[in-house]
Amino acid sequence: MNIRFEKDLPILLVTLVSVSVLASLPQVESAWTGVKEVYGEQDFGLRILREVMLVVLVAYLFFEPRLRRGILTSPVFAFLGVVATYVLFEAGYALYLDLPWVVPLAGLRVFEYLPLALIGFVVSRLGGGEAVIYQFAHYLRYYLALEAVLALAQALWAPPLFGVSFLGGGRPFGTFVSPNLFGATMATCALLFSLVPSMRKWVAVSVFLALLSGSRTAFISSLLVIYFQVYALLRPRDRWALIMPAPVFAVGALLLASSPLLSGRDDANPTEDGRIDLWHRVFSEQVHGPADVLFGWGLGLSSNTINILYGAEHFKGQFDSDSLYLFLLNGYGLIGLLAYIFFLWITTRMSGHPNKGLVVMFIFVAGLTFNMWEYFPQNALLMFLWGTVLGTGYQSGLVSLDAGPMASASYYQHPS
Repeated sequence: MNIRFEKDLPILLVTLVSVSVLASLPQVESAWTGVKEVYGEQDFGLRILREVMLVVLVAYLFFEPRLRRGILTSPVFAFLGVVATYVLFEAGYALYLDLPWVVPLAGLRVFEYLPLALIGFVVSRLGGGEAVIYQFAHYLRYYLALEAVLALAQALWAPPLFGVSFLGGGRPFGTFVSPNLFGATMATCALLFSLVPSMRKWVAVSVFLALLSGSRTAFISSLLVIYFQVYALLRPRDRWALIMPAPVFAVGALLLASSPLLSGRDDANPTEDGRIDLWHRVFSEQVHGPADVLFGWGLGLSSNTINILYGAEHFKGQFDSDSLYLFLLNGYGLIGLLAYIFFLWITTRMSGHPNKGLVVMFIFVAGLTFNMWEYFPQNALLMFLWGTVLGTGYQSGLVSLDAGPMASASYYQHPS
């Protein structure tokens, strides 16, 4: 059997993403009938397909000789060793606090799709990043078309379980358990398509679906993609005209996304956001000293996974973080939070990818009010893109690892 990642990886990646169509099928069927399932009563049977596909991808990583040799290097082992050491310390501290083992295990979900980042990193170092992204985006169009048809039907005729869309029906949720997860995935698809110049019409479709979802985070993330698209079209001397009013654009986007017309609900006023009250309450009740700030106050307590499995407040101190940064601060402390932000910054310094600013900014913004590393398939898409961007610019030192011809940038010249 001839194993080559340029041919195989796009198929495996789109299969992983497409598993989301089946993973939440029982919840989607319930929502169509106007029944919102209660936390702790959701059927997780089909969701095991996500983990099965992830295992397949990890196995492929070791079967493909170039990927295997690219991963089994001392710098990669050193990085993983440092991360694993600190994570084990935090997990041990959570068990020391008498939290059931399932709680810190849920806090480790931010690393679940780290293998995809490693795969993207090695693929880029071998010069195949552009080829894989183009072919992946080519296949992803069919997934997006399916979501678009279903979302339009829901926006016209589904019961307003999560609010009302501007098309008259309920806020669309596609093949997801909520419009927020659907919108986040559509915004991430817009990001992926924006990296392939010949697929701008698919960027527009993705942005429209993100807008239709009524999710504020998805809407703002999508506008960020458009902002960078316009920025790239301007001449360097004209870009200041777009940079200077950027803060005003951001505030305007937040207000627009929070309007009942676009959000589909009346409780989306940012000045009365429940997240602000939540964060204030968490800090006042859970933080009891410098140790809590530095190392966190309970790995996994802010996990949405725990809420879904056991219900909100099943464990003492449990809450919905509704922010990646609060999730990291709660579970990994200020040390873990600063390490994450530092790694985002170092990506922009080390990468040679032409769209590194867009990808890193998208990841940063998406995490402000959304714990994206817990939500599938957005986490899978973004992990792979992050690894691909980070690995761009280091091909010259690893040419010897490539047993075949290097991928060409001409992939981006094909029509969509």
